[in-house]
Amino acid sequence: MGLDTPPRLAVDALLDDAGTRIIVCCGSGGVGKTTTAAALGVRAAERGRKVVVLTIDPARRLAQSLGIDSLDNTPRRVAGVAGDDSAGTGELHAMMLDMKRTFDEIVEGHADAERAQAILENPFYQSLSAGFAGTQEYMAMEKLGQLRARDDWDLIIVDTPPSRSALDFLDAPKRLGSFLDGKFIRVLMAPAKVGGRAGMKFLNVGMSMMTGTLSKLMGASLLKDVQTFVAAMDTMFGGFRTRADATYRLLQAPGTAFLVVAAPEEDAVREAAYFVERLAAERMPLAGLVLNRVHGSGADQLSAERALAAAENLEEGGIVDQESGKAGDRGSGADDSPTDVPAADSTSDESGTAGNSTDGNGTTDDADSADGAHGTDDADGTAGAITADEITAGLLRLHAERMQVIAREQRTRDRFTSLHPEVAVAEVAALPGDVHDLAGLRAIGERLAAGVPAGA
Repeated sequence: MGLDTPPRLAVDALLDDAGTRIIVCCGSGGVGKTTTAAALGVRAAERGRKVVVLTIDPARRLAQSLGIDSLDNTPRRVAGVAGDDSAGTGELHAMMLDMKRTFDEIVEGHADAERAQAILENPFYQSLSAGFAGTQEYMAMEKLGQLRARDDWDLIIVDTPPSRSALDFLDAPKRLGSFLDGKFIRVLMAPAKVGGRAGMKFLNVGMSMMTGTLSKLMGASLLKDVQTFVAAMDTMFGGFRTRADATYRLLQAPGTAFLVVAAPEEDAVREAAYFVERLAAERMPLAGLVLNRVHGSGADQLSAERALAAAENLEEGGIVDQESGKAGDRGSGADDSPTDVPAADSTSDESGTAGNSTDGNGTTDDADSADGAHGTDDADGTAGAITADEITAGLLRLHAERMQVIAREQRTRDRFTSLHPEVAVAEVAALPGDVHDLAGLRAIGERLAAGVPAGA
C-alpha cells in the first residue's frame, strides 16, 4: 500500500442500504463503467434488492453478459439472478436507453394524438430526437426520472453515457432544457402566442426581417420545419426545463450515490479527480471511487530491482552443458540467484499491464507471447537447448515488469488520494480475461466488495 491509504469503499454496505435508491456510475470513456454497473446490479439483486440497470453502452456487451439476446427501452428480467435472502425477493432487470424512443414517449405523454403525430412526423423533430447535442444525456435523465416515478424497483443503477468530458453528463440536460425553453424558441413561438390580425400585423415587419435572415442561414425548408415543430410543441416546452430541474434535484437527494469509475492510468484518474470536484461543487452525493483493473502480486516481497538483478545473474553467469541440457557451475553469480521464486509469477495474471485492459475489466493474457520471446515454445513440443536457468530468468523478468506496473498504478492512485484523501476507494483486481457472462460479473462483484487487488 502507498503512504496515503484512502478509506475503503464499503460496496456491500452501500448496496444493502435500503435508503440507497439510485447509484450513478460515471467517469471517462473506456474505464469499465458498464461492467461495473452490471456487476453491481447482479450483486445487489443476489443480496435481496429489486434492481434495474439502465445502460447507454452502444457496444451491447451488457446484454451478452446478462444472457439476454438484446436490450431495448423496456426493462427485461434477467434469468439466473435471484436473491439469496430468506424471502428470495431479489430481482435484476436490465434495459438499454433508446434515445429517440424516450423522446417519442415524452411527446406521446404530453400531447393529444393529433398534435403528437404532427410532432413525430416533423423533420426537425426527427433530427433533434436522433442526434442533437446533449439529447442522449437529457434522455438518460428523463428515463431515470420515469423509472424512479414508477417505483417498481428499490434500486436503480445508471451507466452514464460515454462522452469526451465527464461534465457532459451534468451539463447537457440543462443545455437542452435551456435551448427548448430559451429565447430563440420563444421568438419562433411569438406569432402563435399573439392572437388575431392585430397581433400578426404588430409582429409582421419584425418577424419578416428575422425569418428572412434565418431563411438565409438555415434554409427556407428547415426554417419552416422548425416553426412547424415549435408551433406543435407550444404547450410542452416549459415541461422540458421543469423535468430537467426535477431530475437534477433527484440526483442531489440523499438516496442517490455517485460512484466515479476510473482505471489506474494517469488520464483516467485525472478525469476522475475533476469529476469528484465537480460533484462536490454541484452538491451531488459521492459514495467513492472505483478503480478498475488494478494489478497485484502474490510475490510482492520480491522487488522489480531484485528480480532483474537475479535474471541478469542467471543469464550472464550460467554455464550450460549443451549435451545434457543441465546447468553447470554458475561461478561467482551462484549465490545471487533466487531459489524461492513463487509459482504464481508464471501465471498469465502476472504478465498483464494496465494498457492491455479491456472495458470488461479483463486483462490481455500475454504470458504465451512472453514465453515465445524466450524461445520456449517449439513447434515440435521439445525444449531444445532451453535450460531451467533461462526459463527462470524469463519468469523473473515477467515478475519485474508486473512489479513496475504495480508501482506505477500505486503512484497514480496516491496522487489522487493526496488531492482527495476523504474519498473512499475500492480497487478492483484485474481479471485474466474479458467479462462475457454472469459468472464474470459475479467475479467483478466479489472484487468490488473486497475493495483491494488480489495479492495486495
